[in-house]
Amino acid sequence: MAKLLKVAVCIGILSVVVYQLVDFCKLMGVFRELVPIEPGNCHLIKGVEYGSEDINILPGGLALISTGLKYQSLPNFDSDRPGHILLVDLNESVLSAVKLRISRGFDVESFNPHGLSTYIDGDGTVYVFVVNHPRQITTVEIFTFDEDQNSLNHLKTIKHELLHSVNDIVALSPDSFYATNDHYFSHEHLKNLELVIGLSWCTVVYYSPSDVKEVATGLRLANGINVSPDRRYIYIAESLGHNVHVMEIAANNTLTPVKTVNVGTLPDNLEVDPKTGDVWIGCCPICWKLFLYNPENAPGSEVIRIENILSMDPKVTQVYVNNDSTLQGSSVATVYEEKLLIGTIFHKALYCELSAQP
Repeated sequence: MAKLLKVAVCIGILSVVVYQLVDFCKLMGVFRELVPIEPGNCHLIKGVEYGSEDINILPGGLALISTGLKYQSLPNFDSDRPGHILLVDLNESVLSAVKLRISRGFDVESFNPHGLSTYIDGDGTVYVFVVNHPRQITTVEIFTFDEDQNSLNHLKTIKHELLHSVNDIVALSPDSFYATNDHYFSHEHLKNLELVIGLSWCTVVYYSPSDVKEVATGLRLANGINVSPDRRYIYIAESLGHNVHVMEIAANNTLTPVKTVNVGTLPDNLEVDPKTGDVWIGCCPICWKLFLYNPENAPGSEVIRIENILSMDPKVTQVYVNNDSTLQGSSVATVYEEKLLIGTIFHKALYCELSAQP
């Protein structure tokens, strides 16, 4: 009887493990086949060679891009040099990127930029918030942007025990923000185990100089985060759930769940069209190829658009899909004046002329 019980327990454990592995394979796109979609004439952005992990567009059409991210087990083709923030003027006929200079006193040699966000105050000052991973830790760096000098002036570095594995950030004021922690564990092997077995332990943190607290928990790989145009709602990408969560901001800056939209693919960063409120998402449709990288079998790219996300019937649409090496491992998508910009974790950046659609 004892032997039968042991066999039953072993079978039960094995069944759970097999189920988790199959589920993980589905979420990572192992069984997906991609059908290419190109919304218009698409072109690579000159000067972007080593990633464009996050993109934020200022009202006048200047795009800030984080590049050179070195992160966990993902590919990186520029490992000997620090990361940068790039600037692209979307009003030009041919798009090209230039590096922004950073003020003295900031450790540019260890700069490893990830997610970024901007906030513009009443006098027009542009604050740039950047998630940074220098030397195996996580910080949030706050700069001001000088358009005339093509430079960033470093104001402060923020460290906090609740900001232990930040992926993305959305600024609310010159010194407050929401941020996603994409892992619970700090040890790399435990992080990978956490992903595979599907622990929903990731969090969203609210930060201000006077108040730091977890405001959302129970997420399976929290990733991109952004705010609605009326600044009443926060949108959060739950990558391994294939979901975008909508949460309402309370008076004390806590978050109340409103709804969940399943996008059918692995979402990364979220950008919000300030005119329409549409949510644009850079997605990783066949994400296992990132971790087992082969340039002959490169990971594809995908862009999802969510229209009317606050309505009873949001519309989720594939806008761009690439299954070759043109654009590898998309991480962000955003629009400006009929241009769709698509960034990647470690590869190039693309823009498509949406007005060229038939």
